[in-house]
Amino acid sequence: MGNDATVCFVLATSTGGVGRHVRMLTVGLVARGMTVRVLGPAATEETFGFTAAGAEFTAVEIADRPRPAADLAAVRRLRRLLRRSGMRPGIVHAHGLRAAALTALALGRRGGGRPPLIATLHNAPVTGGRIAAVYGMLERIVARRADSVLGVSPDLVKRMRDRGARSVGRALVPAPPLPLPAHGVGAIRAELDALTRPILLTVARLAPQKGLGTLLDAARNWADRPEPPLALIAGEGPLRAELEARIAATGLPVRLLGDRDDVADLLSVADVVVVPSVWEGQPLIVQEALRVGRPIVATRVGGVPDMVAEGAELVPAGDPAALARAVAGLLDDPRRARLLAAQAAARGLTLPGEDDAVDHVCGIYAEATHA
Repeated sequence: MGNDATVCFVLATSTGGVGRHVRMLTVGLVARGMTVRVLGPAATEETFGFTAAGAEFTAVEIADRPRPAADLAAVRRLRRLLRRSGMRPGIVHAHGLRAAALTALALGRRGGGRPPLIATLHNAPVTGGRIAAVYGMLERIVARRADSVLGVSPDLVKRMRDRGARSVGRALVPAPPLPLPAHGVGAIRAELDALTRPILLTVARLAPQKGLGTLLDAARNWADRPEPPLALIAGEGPLRAELEARIAATGLPVRLLGDRDDVADLLSVADVVVVPSVWEGQPLIVQEALRVGRPIVATRVGGVPDMVAEGAELVPAGDPAALARAVAGLLDDPRRARLLAAQAAARGLTLPGEDDAVDHVCGIYAEATHA
């Protein structure tokens, strides 16, 4: 794919990882001399600044949940934009299942002179019933019409292969470089009012997928320790009120910090990083914890096992007793914690970076355009 190529990204409503990933790819592709256009909700431009990253941005409202009338309008608008003279891209790369399915419907079936469609799937369904049925329908649309499908975890790759996708592979979603801590350990611990007690750190959106109820259940076990660790949860989301009520009602040693821009500082004082999620692809906090060599206890879900290798203790999702035991085991065995931290740091050195991710998609684009 030559430097004069045009790539058009499509994404739905995003406030986190998907939008950050698209912006990172935008910066990398523009630096390689490519023209990048981004189609997505106006709010994503306000949040991520694709224009400032060198892209041309056009608003297309694609919600993160089914909206039949709005979805039909989005398909029609995408069809007009992607076929417009002077805007027709060499590659269309949609991020997220809903954006990919609507884009696939707008472009039509493979062949016929339409540009190749690459779809990156960033999440898996974590519920059943009607939502899972809709998810399956969208997966089948993408499998039939995309030229290449990338999944952020082995289970997503397998799902799309089982759906009959033509070409399936792994996506690379690297965490951005983490800055050095801005403050010393003593100052950070003083600010957190935790000068001597162990600190457990979770960085997550306050949403069902993140398994924070399991974390609170596990914290009841830690509360009985002679020096109870303080569990810090950095992030915001729809479950805040519910979590606050549970913490207050039971007096758990858990504190909600809200959104923080000092994750490097928090990681520097964390005795254990805890990731209790129901599902994850390539979570940024796990990559960050590996790179700075922090002991990690995480659930054995999605892309986490492949990412951490020997650099974390893994437990089943939704099992607070197993989570509590794994954390307590590290707090009670400093030698084991130091060994795990060293293994984490070694694994962190092998993780792909942003340039690797851009090189990877460039290779995918070249294969698609010459297929």
